[in-house]
Amino acid sequence: MKGEPAGVLDGIPATIKDLTLTRGWPTRRGSLSGSAQGPWTEDAPIAARIREAGAVILGKTTTPEFGWKGVTDSPLYGITRNPWNPDLTPGGSSGGAGVAAALNLGFLHQGSDGGGSIRIPASFTGTFGFKPTFGLVPQWPASAMTTLSHLGPMTRTVADAILMMNVIAQKDARDGYAGPVYPGIDVDPAKTLKGLRIGYSRDLGYVKVAHDIQRVTDKAVDQLRALGAEVVETNPGFTNPVEAFATFWFAGAARILSRIDNKQRQLLDPGFLQGAERGLTITLAEFQEAETVRFELSALMAKFHEDYDLLVMPTLPVAPFAVGRNEPDESYRGWMDWTPFTYPFNLTQQPAASVPSGLDDQGLPVGLQLVGARYSDTTVLAAAYAIESRLGHFSLARNSFTAAVP
Repeated sequence: MKGEPAGVLDGIPATIKDLTLTRGWPTRRGSLSGSAQGPWTEDAPIAARIREAGAVILGKTTTPEFGWKGVTDSPLYGITRNPWNPDLTPGGSSGGAGVAAALNLGFLHQGSDGGGSIRIPASFTGTFGFKPTFGLVPQWPASAMTTLSHLGPMTRTVADAILMMNVIAQKDARDGYAGPVYPGIDVDPAKTLKGLRIGYSRDLGYVKVAHDIQRVTDKAVDQLRALGAEVVETNPGFTNPVEAFATFWFAGAARILSRIDNKQRQLLDPGFLQGAERGLTITLAEFQEAETVRFELSALMAKFHEDYDLLVMPTLPVAPFAVGRNEPDESYRGWMDWTPFTYPFNLTQQPAASVPSGLDDQGLPVGLQLVGARYSDTTVLAAAYAIESRLGHFSLARNSFTAAVP
């Protein structure tokens, strides 16, 4: 009415994940239990900043119940499908946001990532996803997964994610874990990777990667060299931290379960209930041991980044698989088995991004993961922008990979 922009996101359509509070709307967390519905009288920090900047919030995006797994289906919303092939999963737990980004249902989409929940659907849907350093994007109320959980953007392009980060990474007094002030970033269209030293891990030393995904990743890494980076094939040197991660994850699920009465429990996703009940048996000694593993892993990665600006690897070792499943096949024991490249960097709280890198033998998208030292978010985003300009982006309409970004 004033004839002036409402803010830097004036009129831009955006979405919020259904784990994040939005004023006047329900936040049902994918659950039939009715344990958290609303409507709420105030926005979570990320919803408030997006709204204040003038964006038009189109609605909430789907999540598995309480965001508990790496695919997106729930008792409340049913199955969310991958637009590349509706018989396949888009991943999770920010699967609705990944699908919205892939289909251009808005431009800026909020995801949350407690073990890969931004990067998994970004890889499976051929979009860009960024998990910032923990604490840069404030959270309130606190996630049940506490310091594993990061909030960040899911978009079609890196530039859009940077625009969104410059809005959402602002201090909010409700978050007692908030980190330093985000410095903000402008992308340089002429940016290269010259001067960056990059460590390339094909498998972290223990991951089995599908042959075609490895081929696409190797080819993408060749482009990093063409952009001027010094690339050294190496492994950071840690063993699989899945037991420590699972301890934190199931303890968080148990926190949710402790607030739900017996009648409500009957409405829960059986997989979530099983994990939460497992969490109820975790002892203090087991939790402290997991903390020790986390501390040692964080120290090891800090040492690694004294020599390397970035660590790169495939985002996922597998292709999108059939909907209605939690794993690609029976050889996997759970979603953590097929996401080994993502959850270690929730333990360490480092910034990590998934950039589209090509198509596998089925014509499905493959993601390249970039990991930086804590608070080197600008380095990760600037590198992602340069890589995108070289590798190109996906065209869902043609199920193809274009060679350059307009």
